[in-house]
Amino acid sequence: MMNSEQKVDFDVIQIGYGPVSKVSALLLDRLGWKVATFERHGEVYPLPRAVCIDHELVRVLHAAGLGALADEVTEPAPIYRWFNAEWKELLSIDWTAGSVSGGTEVTFVHQPKFETSLNAEIKRRANIFPFFEHECIEVSQTDDFVKVVVKDLTSEQTKTYTASYLIGADGANSVVRESLGITRTDLGFEADWLVVDFLLADGLTAKDLGLIECGQFCNPKRPTTIVPGGQEDGKIWRRWEFMRLPHETKEEMVQESKVRELLGDWIKPEQGELVRHALYSFRSLISDSWRDNRIFLAGDAAHLMPPFMGQGMCAGLRDVWNLIWKLDAVMSGRAHSEFLDTYEIERKPHIIEVIKQSMFLGSIICIPDESEAAKRDEMYFNGEAPPPAPFPYFVGGFIQHKDGKPKLPAGKLSPHGTVRHQRRTARYDNFVKLGNTLVINERIDEESFSESIKELISENNIKTVQVADKTSADDSHISDIQGQILPFMREHGICAMLVRPDLYIYGGANSLGGLHELVTDFCNDMSAYFK
Repeated sequence: MMNSEQKVDFDVIQIGYGPVSKVSALLLDRLGWKVATFERHGEVYPLPRAVCIDHELVRVLHAAGLGALADEVTEPAPIYRWFNAEWKELLSIDWTAGSVSGGTEVTFVHQPKFETSLNAEIKRRANIFPFFEHECIEVSQTDDFVKVVVKDLTSEQTKTYTASYLIGADGANSVVRESLGITRTDLGFEADWLVVDFLLADGLTAKDLGLIECGQFCNPKRPTTIVPGGQEDGKIWRRWEFMRLPHETKEEMVQESKVRELLGDWIKPEQGELVRHALYSFRSLISDSWRDNRIFLAGDAAHLMPPFMGQGMCAGLRDVWNLIWKLDAVMSGRAHSEFLDTYEIERKPHIIEVIKQSMFLGSIICIPDESEAAKRDEMYFNGEAPPPAPFPYFVGGFIQHKDGKPKLPAGKLSPHGTVRHQRRTARYDNFVKLGNTLVINERIDEESFSESIKELISENNIKTVQVADKTSADDSHISDIQGQILPFMREHGICAMLVRPDLYIYGGANSLGGLHELVTDFCNDMSAYFK
């Protein structure tokens, strides 16, 4: 029996080897931790599933040293348009518009290319150990470590491995979640959709075929999704998703003849290759607990949502981005294990709001009744339909609060863009690396900080960055040439903001006195979690 003084095999074990697990492993490796991943399949899944990565996750990949990979596998999204049965526009979501991260709101990705690139990067890392054809059959833990029993599917032998922590990123049917007996809450959405991936013939584009580039055809006779599927080796993928109607069985929906029939309204067989089709039950499920001592859930193991916001994979990547820097703080001995509780406190309410927004969008398209669809259309044409809600932010956890509520912009994603510094123009994150960062504008000067604040900043390893207007002649400042950072601060009435290592804002201040309060609150909260 292992005791607390014995070394574990790995710092972190991950069950599952999808995109969430791959990114998580790379984040852990970047911080110097030894990671094992166990996957029951024999290779990286070769077919597309997710097709979107939003602006925040592109930024995360850049901040994690994977910027070149992100740029290689993504392409900007077009406008996301929703039409009724007569092709009259109901709703338009401008994914091409600028985001708080400095790029377009959404990019499209061919998931196999994304995962293959991540896998190639993992092979170059000395601290990541992927085990294929290894099925997790038992998970247990003590106060000091986690033990995982896996079955080698090639030899049929069982093996036991230990780690300080475990992340269950093993999908909707998570063995980790089930082994812990964690229940799930159903938020009330369920619909069956046939997902079809089609590889266009060489030289063909969506425009050539007369297809909308990206949108929803809200026709009650057949609610249909038409979106890009990314590109691979110069070839263009397209995706259709067809809602199963009440009179249709699941069995008939997956027959190739049925798939061909549904595609027949959109594309001819000679115009490309039908690569994949599968029937999915889109659900809205949230795990009731995301942490059991040393074991965590992430991605689809923790939550499922309808796909209409393109947030499924993004949500899982947000999970591990939030979790890994906290695990690093605890494993390195800088923070108490209670700090890990903020993972669920921050992520769970956030993802519930995202799921609700996805359900709202789903309620627009998933109407197979013509009279109900007509009522929906009338609401939109009369301007009576509610608009999609703004994207949520953190409402609890390690952020500044006042009277029990977030003191805005606390909990929001910090702004980012192209800047100029020391005669170089580049992304802001090229100059400002991850860490606790106090961003100030020209209304405040570091020289005016009190000695007590300077001491707190030094003791808590807070770096100070002064952002100036793009016309500033002072090259020691970071010049906001894209106009992303200073307008955000003006919009929120602040002259300073304290940004966490995961790019989220701890809190803001509108004066030198407010800055004193901000830094003091931050350091007090740090002392509650950090040693």
